[in-house]
Amino acid sequence: MTEKFREILHKRLTRRRFLQGSGVLALGAGLPMFSGAAPATGIQSSLTFTETSHELTPQLEVPSGYQSQVLLKWGEPLFAGGPAFDPLKQSAEKQQQQFGYNNDFIGFLSLPLGSAISTHGLLVINHEYTVPQIMWPGSPNDMSLNKAQTDTDIVAHGLSVVEIELVDGVWHQRKNSAYTRRITPFTPMHISGPAAGSARLKTAISQDGVHTLGTYGNCAGGVTPWGTVLTGEENVDMMFAGDFSKSPEAASLKRFGMSAKPSKSWAAHYPRWDLSKEPNESFHMGWIVEIDPYDPVSIPKKRTALGRFKHEGANVYINADQRVVAYMGDDQKFEYLYKFVSKSTYQPDNRAANLQLLDEGTLFCARFDADGTVSWLPLVFGLGPLTVANGFRSQADVLIDVRKAADLLGATPMDRPEDVEVNPANAAVYVMLTKNADRTPAQRSPANPRAQNKAGQIVELIAPKGDHTATVFAWDMFLLAGRRDDPTTTYHPATGVNSWLACPDNCAFDSKGRIWVTSDGAEDFGIAEGIWAADVAGISRALVKRFLRAPFGSEICGPFFTPDDRHLFCSVQHPAEGSSFEQPSTRWPDFVETMPARPAVVVINRKDGQVVGS
Repeated sequence: MTEKFREILHKRLTRRRFLQGSGVLALGAGLPMFSGAAPATGIQSSLTFTETSHELTPQLEVPSGYQSQVLLKWGEPLFAGGPAFDPLKQSAEKQQQQFGYNNDFIGFLSLPLGSAISTHGLLVINHEYTVPQIMWPGSPNDMSLNKAQTDTDIVAHGLSVVEIELVDGVWHQRKNSAYTRRITPFTPMHISGPAAGSARLKTAISQDGVHTLGTYGNCAGGVTPWGTVLTGEENVDMMFAGDFSKSPEAASLKRFGMSAKPSKSWAAHYPRWDLSKEPNESFHMGWIVEIDPYDPVSIPKKRTALGRFKHEGANVYINADQRVVAYMGDDQKFEYLYKFVSKSTYQPDNRAANLQLLDEGTLFCARFDADGTVSWLPLVFGLGPLTVANGFRSQADVLIDVRKAADLLGATPMDRPEDVEVNPANAAVYVMLTKNADRTPAQRSPANPRAQNKAGQIVELIAPKGDHTATVFAWDMFLLAGRRDDPTTTYHPATGVNSWLACPDNCAFDSKGRIWVTSDGAEDFGIAEGIWAADVAGISRALVKRFLRAPFGSEICGPFFTPDDRHLFCSVQHPAEGSSFEQPSTRWPDFVETMPARPAVVVINRKDGQVVGS
């Protein structure tokens, strides 16, 4: 362990003891984590399942006493009478009626609206991206798809909304449901909030800068208390290509990550994605989109007040004063953490008013300091450097160019901030920081203390007196992940040999406040991706246990519990990635020679019907 790292770690542990002793954390008198400690015995987690192994296999594995059901698979017909999936005869028309590819975020919303029923509800699922090498014979790459394949590829993105019900212990999709819906890059949408109507948003398909088409690159998301889903548009730059060097928007396009070199075939077939022809089209992407799954004819809204960047997702919390606070991460190396605080308040009995809450408020970026505080810096036109002198002419410009604004305010560059969620049991905020191998020793910071960080960390934020609208929080390092014997990790001393993890990505909380974490990059460490769980307080704080093991080449995304904690939904994304259509590393979940590997939604429960985890 380097002396610099020892110094940073010592300050963190010293501060943790101070915060616990002063009552600031109020999360329980948990043991500090120990770097490189040997496994200890006699400390028991509240999680009673038997850990699964780290082994890489073609199967999905759950603990003894549990069972999993594959609920929805790529290509499965969603509508009554819809076309059956045939990997050799795919088309855009068929895919429009079928479950999309690479399911990520999952949200379960009880039916009827406003209830907490756990056996009947709606699932809303993101379809983030595609892997043509697994989808089509001949294993084409992303740039070589012909027009028909490209059209199919495009509509495999977006979201699926389905109605499901638990009958005799088995989940079923209601294919004749009026709620069933596919949302794709061609679905009509509205741009709302301060950037709506900006001249920078006017394009060939949007003469007014308000009406637009589609969403894609949808990664994580969240479910609001008023029964809508927030989906994050993340790596949308992949779909664009074309020389934009002479565009007046060149600097903005470059800062977002746009490239003239194609990563997908879309721009080759549609001028909409050609930056040399439609540079403003890219400004329609990179937002949080709010969808009302209870109204299948509703028009999704792009909530520009929440800023434009590579959104992993958004999760909201109702503050004590009833204002809504949304937490978001910009999932790229050296990007930032954000929160949004609404101007108006949540009204439990006025859903129509709540549907407008995310259009007006204040967006903040985060600066982490060595004294254990987080300062939330307002991204408001006219404040500080966010002025005409620095290229901002309005709040719309600030929101379109949020990354540039956060740069100027001095936000802390993070190690790929992904899922950010509030624990319902202790109201602390947990930030998944997946990794950042490009961080140099000179770029280390208190919340990102490792250079060449290949394993990631989880940071915990604590609002003063539970006030999430405050502009100064406390922060703590919940876990520095990586190999169990790595001296820069901070595992609980009782961590088992199969339970160290790497690259935390998504998270969820059960009603007891235990954290459930998925990974994206564990295979780089020679272990299976999966789900891990841990207590967040007490003597077993951060004592992680592996719950689920994923098939070859896949990652687990979107963990989401039913209200009664008896069923856990998750996405198995891109199984067999890195191999080919003809010779996949796994044919999960069908294991039939005529079927390629297929991304799918899985639901897990205890065989005895008790609560998952305990």
